[in-house]
Amino acid sequence: MAETEKKGLGISVKSFIGAIVIIFALMCLTYASTFVIPGGEYTRVLDENGIETIVTDSFRTVEGGMPFYKWLLSPFLVLGADGGGAIIAVIIFLLVIGGIFTALDKCGLMKYMLEKIVHKFGKNRYTLLSLVMFFFMSMGAFIGSLEECVPLVPIVVGLSVALGWDELTGLGMSILSAGCGFAAGVCNPFTVGVAQELAGLPMFSGMWLRFVAFLIIYGIVHFFVKRHAKRIAKPIDRIEIKDDFVDDKRMDKALVLFAGILGAGILIVLSSVFFTFLQDYTMIIVALMFLVAGLVSILATGMKGIDLLKNFGSGIVTIIPAVFMILMASSIKYTLIEGKILDTLLHSAVNIAETLPKEAVILFIYLIVLVLNFFISSGSAKAFLLMPLIVPLAQIFEISSQLSVMAFAFGDGFSNVMYPTNPVLLISLGIAGISYPKWFKWTFKIQFTILIATCLLLLFGLAIGYN
Repeated sequence: MAETEKKGLGISVKSFIGAIVIIFALMCLTYASTFVIPGGEYTRVLDENGIETIVTDSFRTVEGGMPFYKWLLSPFLVLGADGGGAIIAVIIFLLVIGGIFTALDKCGLMKYMLEKIVHKFGKNRYTLLSLVMFFFMSMGAFIGSLEECVPLVPIVVGLSVALGWDELTGLGMSILSAGCGFAAGVCNPFTVGVAQELAGLPMFSGMWLRFVAFLIIYGIVHFFVKRHAKRIAKPIDRIEIKDDFVDDKRMDKALVLFAGILGAGILIVLSSVFFTFLQDYTMIIVALMFLVAGLVSILATGMKGIDLLKNFGSGIVTIIPAVFMILMASSIKYTLIEGKILDTLLHSAVNIAETLPKEAVILFIYLIVLVLNFFISSGSAKAFLLMPLIVPLAQIFEISSQLSVMAFAFGDGFSNVMYPTNPVLLISLGIAGISYPKWFKWTFKIQFTILIATCLLLLFGLAIGYN
């Protein structure tokens, strides 16, 4: 089996150092900008639902800047700032996943599962590739799952290597597909849902054009990933497809327990589309169900409790480097806010947009969100920050709120699987042992093609009066 499978969720030293260097450089650049960009802020008020929104035309200049010691401690101070609870939840989520996957690997269940899949689907591997990609894109597009897909990344990466491909193919099948589906946002509650609510639109209205976008994006991503897989694939006769593979009843029972419990968690997450009160707890639900599924299935394989605890602990240790990456990446937004320059950047962007022709405005809205996503990865947080500015701006140029929501979803999503400030991408690259420069080089053509396609979709929506 591949090295990726053997090491569970261990973070590659090379990819970790590379990511840390890039993020630290971005931290320094952000801090330096607080000395150059003047401070400013918008007035924010609470609406009838207790949600904080920006008051349009309320921008004023204020004293900016940030003490050096505060910047130095920002990776830790961010935990006590607004949104710190979400960061803590992500960290706990990943520590649970790291512990469970290491134990799953040590008890032999991961190896058995991959051998079973290869035995069954090895000779139809490209059909399997297409189905797996469609599954992950659907998870992103229909229920807004991105962080929740992380537990499945090492499984798909290990499966990709076992089927004669490489780690990049596995990442393309999993996290890249999930991220692109998230951006298509057919009925993504965390981007489209929140943005439509803030724009005064019915939840998930205007779905047809976003579904068209979903199909187009799937076609683009599928083309690139499958082409890469075919280019680097081992011949079918060189894949270890065991004709003498023998089912193990104990392992089969453990797999059924694991899939059944985790599947129940996914169904609960899916139901959040209808039961909106669950939307704030999807990550907690997936983490809890994954923990229960892992513990039950590992014990079912015959591993003793003491060994389970030992392996779980070692798995947590291997994921610690990811915690540092998350804290450092999150501190960039903290610096922008504490330095009072985030609102200044937003105000400047709005002023530029007001000088542009109608067709350019919708693309500029796309660009604003695309740039801001580099600093703020949370789709919901960006919606509360930007929609009060985007909707009035769009209305000035007679651009529908529905189209501005679509531009917001596009800007928020695709770059999640390109920017080095996104924790999900950092963790996934670390799991697969892929450096960020290598990932950027591999995905650049995909991202560029998607950018052109989505710009054309927005212009098409503008031309037909999409509403």
